[in-house]
Amino acid sequence: MSVISELENIVGSRYVITSKEKSLQYREGYRSGRGDALAVVRPGTLLELWRILQVVQKNDLVVIMQAANTGLTEGSVPADGGYDRDVLVINVMRIKGMQLIDDNKQVIAFPGLTLHELETNLDKVNRDPHSVIGSSNIGATVIGGVNNNSGGALIQRGPAYTELALYAQITADGELKLVNHLGIELGDTPEEIITNLENHNYSAQDVLYDPERVGHNRNYEERVRNVTSDQPTRYNADPKELYEVSGSAGKLVAFAVRLDTYPKPKETKVFYIGTNDPDVLEKLRRHILTQFKHLPISGEYMHRDAYDLAKKYGKDSLMVIEYLGTNPLPFLFNFRAATERKLRHIPTFKPDFIDRTLQKSSVLFPNQLPKRMEEYRNKYTHYLQLKVSDDGIAEAKQYLDEFFQNNEGDYFECTHHEANVAAIHRYVAASVPIRYQETHQKEGNQILPLDVALPRNEEKWFETLPKEIDDQIQYKMYYGHFLDHVMHQDYILKPGVDAHELKPKMLKQFDARGAIYPAEHNVGHLYHAPETLVKHYKENDPTNTFNPGIGLTSKKKNWQ
Repeated sequence: MSVISELENIVGSRYVITSKEKSLQYREGYRSGRGDALAVVRPGTLLELWRILQVVQKNDLVVIMQAANTGLTEGSVPADGGYDRDVLVINVMRIKGMQLIDDNKQVIAFPGLTLHELETNLDKVNRDPHSVIGSSNIGATVIGGVNNNSGGALIQRGPAYTELALYAQITADGELKLVNHLGIELGDTPEEIITNLENHNYSAQDVLYDPERVGHNRNYEERVRNVTSDQPTRYNADPKELYEVSGSAGKLVAFAVRLDTYPKPKETKVFYIGTNDPDVLEKLRRHILTQFKHLPISGEYMHRDAYDLAKKYGKDSLMVIEYLGTNPLPFLFNFRAATERKLRHIPTFKPDFIDRTLQKSSVLFPNQLPKRMEEYRNKYTHYLQLKVSDDGIAEAKQYLDEFFQNNEGDYFECTHHEANVAAIHRYVAASVPIRYQETHQKEGNQILPLDVALPRNEEKWFETLPKEIDDQIQYKMYYGHFLDHVMHQDYILKPGVDAHELKPKMLKQFDARGAIYPAEHNVGHLYHAPETLVKHYKENDPTNTFNPGIGLTSKKKNWQ
């Protein structure tokens, strides 16, 4: 029996995709990257996933585990060539489900559960997930975040991390093994464990609580408050965040993870800060992290150039989120992508027709940004949205009043509407380089998106580039999670500039500053794995097949 027939017997022919046209959405990255695959298979249950892995192991296939395919470094899709065997993409988005335990203090998340779905369900029980907004709006999954140690904006919690998981791995003798480190008594055989979990066939007495195994990031507040360290606060290859499924980047197949949830604050307030001096923001950052009794929820930074470009190229996205909310976003993203794939086969339509139409239509609508934000845009070049909660509100207000009596800049307390729009405006900035490229196809501008973790003791955090590099860039977009010094730096290059040639020169600049990259996205196919990651996988990969080249490509008996 062929591999395709075996897979069809497990999930049905509808969910085994061999057509190049129909499988393209699973073989093509969110921003870049595309490769071939024997097939794409979409299991609907955990038991189907297990049976697929048995077929994979028997037939010696390369596996790429894929969820929402929202990554920016091509790690969720096949590479263009470079494999010695057939590649199978396993997309897990059909395996939905979550189970709340311990009076809603913890959640069991299945592979296809999105951050947005988790946030929506936890809202009903007055709890918060690890991350809010950000990539959750485009359908990113909970397990995808754990696999890649995704950070998010919330300063109090640190990267997505757990030591409680159910996963499959390849043993040193080449056998497929299911490991139950979920901390729940579910049975003995893989089939029994998977079936009992999927059917919630366990009691509260079967749930174990071991203080040595946690469902959250350890000691993050202590780490982020240490502003004298020459190491970044967080980054994906940090050995402290690599534990089994956490940081595994698909080298283990995660069936479920167990994570902590958090009580919702009773009240929140956003202070919108403006200054022309980046040193002022660094001085503010250091005092907040070392002296505040109550850490802020978040501190989101934006530079004027990013503000202006997001105002122009993110207006339609801002309007959709503001007026319709975040619920329809995953559907709209998927609908747009599916429509674009159909239109690209019709000669009348140029690529990215929908986005180019939306951009042209956006000029028909008035400016969506609040008056006070626009006033600050005209007065200042750097903006910080400081979000605080409960007892931290009075503490922050008192300090800001005193601080700006002696330092350049000012702040205002956002109304609910201003806070909401400011957060959305900051969020849509991430989509600007793509939209710009889509709407300037004749110019052929390439983009170079980078996310970097700066050392905690870096005082001159705002980038100054040498002239030979600066002259090749048309627009520089700086925005990010300022309090923990994780910055997104997107560069729209001048026509004719090759991003692949410029990138090594940019990375040398970061190396000289002691920065680590990528900070929030995993190495994928676009970065050499750092030594910390190489060492971790060599020590923890019993098959000894880790390849430290571009990405985590494993070319022998292992998952990609």
